[in-house]
Amino acid sequence: MALTALAVTGYRSIRSIRFPLRRLSVLVGGNGVGKTNLYRSLELLQSAATGTLATEIARDGGLGSVHFAGQLKSHEKSRLVLEATLDDILESDDSLAYSIETGFAPREGSAAFATEAQVKSEQLSLLRKKAVMLMDRTGPSVWARDADGNRILVDDQLLLSETALSGLRGGYPEIDAVRHAIASWRFYHALRTDADSPLRRPSLAVTSPMLNSDGSNLAAVFATLRHIRQETVDLDALIEEAFPGARLHVPPPEQFANFTMTFPDLPRRHFGAHELSDGTLQFLALMGALLAYRLPPFIALNEPETSLHPSLTRPLAQLIVKAAERTQIWVVTHSRPLADAIAEQSGVLPREVVRRDGATWFEGLTQFGGFDDD
Repeated sequence: MALTALAVTGYRSIRSIRFPLRRLSVLVGGNGVGKTNLYRSLELLQSAATGTLATEIARDGGLGSVHFAGQLKSHEKSRLVLEATLDDILESDDSLAYSIETGFAPREGSAAFATEAQVKSEQLSLLRKKAVMLMDRTGPSVWARDADGNRILVDDQLLLSETALSGLRGGYPEIDAVRHAIASWRFYHALRTDADSPLRRPSLAVTSPMLNSDGSNLAAVFATLRHIRQETVDLDALIEEAFPGARLHVPPPEQFANFTMTFPDLPRRHFGAHELSDGTLQFLALMGALLAYRLPPFIALNEPETSLHPSLTRPLAQLIVKAAERTQIWVVTHSRPLADAIAEQSGVLPREVVRRDGATWFEGLTQFGGFDDD
């Protein structure tokens, strides 16, 4: 799967923006320009697939908090619209476009709370020379095309707070494929490294091909690489690159999986996860996320440089570029040195996030949704 384009309208600092994505996309910019809002838009798209969109908006403070915070123009209305274009989901070369618009509930006659986010419209289209609508929803009314291409009026009694992408299951292959693809995305940000962090605890001895979003199975991910896949060349090479002379030790797990580190100045002393510095543990967690036995179709990283010493910038860039050979990567960062190191190793230029006319924008992005240098 490839996420080839993203469009967001009316989310916090984002008035309206549409832009293409690459296999590896790096967004860099200062504080307050809206990088995290772009990242959060992807999380909201995923919540539409998992059926938790209304809950996520409520956690953000409700629609009143997430709608565009700037001055609307006379022809604009307050609304939140998310749209993704996806390739390589179907056996054909056709792309699929999914979009959803949310808003406040009607004042009367709605099976919803007054401030709860409601689905106003939702569409899934097959993009050909002439687009083919596969699913269309306006309020509670939904129709979709079945496996034979027949247009079916759906009578699943969806609440206005429920998404059709999550609710329509079985008999709609394209909807099923898009839901599965988006729900498989992984987001890694603010991985805790405090004393009670899940990263510092042993993991249950269960084969773990992928790192959990909170990093709670990190030891099991390393054990899976070391003892199930029996392939840790990249893992060992990056440990050497990041911490010269150090070694990562992963004993065969019994009831729990554990790991330790040894360093050249104290080669006989094994440091457990609970003893490692925040930066060392953060880097190990990123290694678990990006070198795991199996990677999700899309990984988003938000400020992965947090807590890392500047000496780890180039190894981190190397890690990200290596992972992009296996999956699609989106990186949001404050760090210009990290963005430059990724560009040097991959040839992929970072996109500069800026404020233009009070709203989030990209340097070089045209009004037609492309970049000058593409």
